[in-house]
Amino acid sequence: MLTFILWCILFIICWPIAIAALILYPFVWLLLLPFRLLGFAVELSFDLVRNIFMLPFRILGVK
Repeated sequence: MLTFILWCILFIICWPIAIAALILYPFVWLLLLPFRLLGFAVELSFDLVRNIFMLPFRILGVK
């Protein structure tokens, strides 16, 4: 709700910037999507390595 109110304020104060942001937002989102997917893949890789190293401790019950 706060985002919508801020959007309305921006639209009232400076409507050209608000319309430009509205048009450019999908393109920026598409441009940043590969980096989000890469971050997700790197995070999963680190989780896999951490779980492989922690497996013996989990089996032995060490916390």
